[in-house]
Amino acid sequence: MKPTRQQARTAVGWHVEMEFEEDEHRTRAAALLRLADGNEVRAHGYASRHPSDSNQPRVGEEVAGARALNELAMRLLTKAHDEIDEASGRTSHPLR
Repeated sequence: MKPTRQQARTAVGWHVEMEFEEDEHRTRAAALLRLADGNEVRAHGYASRHPSDSNQPRVGEEVAGARALNELAMRLLTKAHDEIDEASGRTSHPLR
Protein backbone atom coordinates (compact mmCIF):
# COMPACT_ATOMS: atom_id res chain seq x y z
CA MET A 1 0.00 0.00 0.00
CA LYS A 2 1.16 3.47 -0.83
CA PRO A 3 1.43 5.86 2.13
CA THR A 4 -0.92 8.84 1.96
CA ARG A 5 0.18 12.37 2.67
CA GLN A 6 -1.82 14.38 5.13
CA GLN A 7 -2.83 17.77 3.79
CA ALA A 8 -2.91 20.69 6.18
CA ARG A 9 -6.31 22.30 6.40
CA THR A 10 -6.91 25.87 7.32
CA ALA A 11 -10.24 27.05 8.67
CA VAL A 12 -11.21 30.50 7.46
CA GLY A 13 -14.32 32.39 8.45
CA TRP A 14 -16.12 35.25 6.80
CA HIS A 15 -18.72 37.42 8.45
CA VAL A 16 -21.68 38.82 6.53
CA GLU A 17 -23.92 41.50 8.02
CA MET A 18 -27.27 42.47 6.53
CA GLU A 19 -29.25 45.58 7.42
CA PHE A 20 -32.65 46.59 6.10
CA GLU A 21 -34.50 49.89 5.81
CA GLU A 22 -38.17 49.79 4.91
CA ASP A 23 -41.03 52.14 4.23
CA GLU A 24 -44.52 51.40 2.88
CA HIS A 25 -43.36 50.84 -0.69
CA ARG A 26 -39.64 50.05 -0.74
CA THR A 27 -37.06 47.91 1.06
CA ARG A 28 -33.32 48.60 0.95
CA ALA A 29 -30.78 45.96 1.98
CA ALA A 30 -27.13 46.66 2.76
CA ALA A 31 -24.71 43.72 2.83
CA LEU A 32 -21.24 43.85 4.34
CA LEU A 33 -18.75 41.00 4.00
CA ARG A 34 -15.73 41.02 6.30
CA LEU A 35 -12.92 38.88 4.95
CA ALA A 36 -10.35 37.11 7.11
CA ASP A 37 -7.63 39.56 6.00
CA GLY A 38 -9.65 42.54 7.26
CA ASN A 39 -10.88 43.70 3.86
CA GLU A 40 -14.56 44.51 3.43
CA VAL A 41 -16.87 44.20 0.44
CA ARG A 42 -20.19 46.09 0.44
CA ALA A 43 -23.29 45.88 -1.72
CA HIS A 44 -26.91 47.03 -1.80
CA GLY A 45 -30.19 45.62 -3.04
CA TYR A 46 -33.67 47.06 -3.38
CA ALA A 47 -37.24 45.80 -3.61
CA SER A 48 -40.32 47.82 -4.45
CA ARG A 49 -43.88 46.85 -3.59
CA HIS A 50 -46.51 47.34 -6.27
CA PRO A 51 -49.44 49.41 -4.90
CA SER A 52 -51.87 46.52 -5.50
CA ASP A 53 -49.71 44.03 -3.50
CA SER A 54 -50.35 43.40 0.17
CA ASN A 55 -47.78 44.75 2.64
CA GLN A 56 -45.42 41.83 3.38
CA PRO A 57 -42.18 43.23 4.85
CA ARG A 58 -40.52 39.79 5.07
CA VAL A 59 -40.91 39.28 1.32
CA GLY A 60 -39.40 42.70 0.63
CA GLU A 61 -36.46 41.83 2.86
CA GLU A 62 -35.95 38.51 1.07
CA VAL A 63 -35.98 40.12 -2.38
CA ALA A 64 -33.79 43.08 -1.41
CA GLY A 65 -31.47 40.79 0.59
CA ALA A 66 -31.09 38.35 -2.30
CA ARG A 67 -30.28 41.22 -4.67
CA ALA A 68 -27.70 42.60 -2.24
CA LEU A 69 -26.08 39.18 -1.83
CA ASN A 70 -26.04 38.71 -5.60
CA GLU A 71 -24.26 42.05 -6.03
CA LEU A 72 -21.91 41.10 -3.19
CA ALA A 73 -21.03 37.86 -4.99
CA MET A 74 -20.28 39.72 -8.23
CA ARG A 75 -18.10 42.26 -6.40
CA LEU A 76 -16.21 39.45 -4.68
CA LEU A 77 -15.62 37.70 -8.03
CA THR A 78 -14.34 40.96 -9.52
CA LYS A 79 -12.05 41.51 -6.52
CA ALA A 80 -10.65 37.98 -6.82
CA HIS A 81 -10.02 38.29 -10.54
CA ASP A 82 -8.36 41.69 -10.09
CA GLU A 83 -6.00 40.04 -7.59
CA ILE A 84 -5.31 37.17 -10.02
CA ASP A 85 -4.56 39.67 -12.79
CA GLU A 86 -2.23 41.70 -10.57
CA ALA A 87 -0.31 38.63 -9.40
CA SER A 88 -0.09 36.91 -12.79
CA GLY A 89 0.26 39.87 -15.15
CA ARG A 90 -2.50 38.50 -17.36
CA THR A 91 -6.24 39.06 -17.74
CA SER A 92 -8.52 36.49 -16.13
CA HIS A 93 -12.17 35.90 -16.99
CA PRO A 94 -14.45 36.65 -14.01
CA LEU A 95 -17.75 35.49 -15.51
CA ARG A 96 -16.77 31.86 -16.13
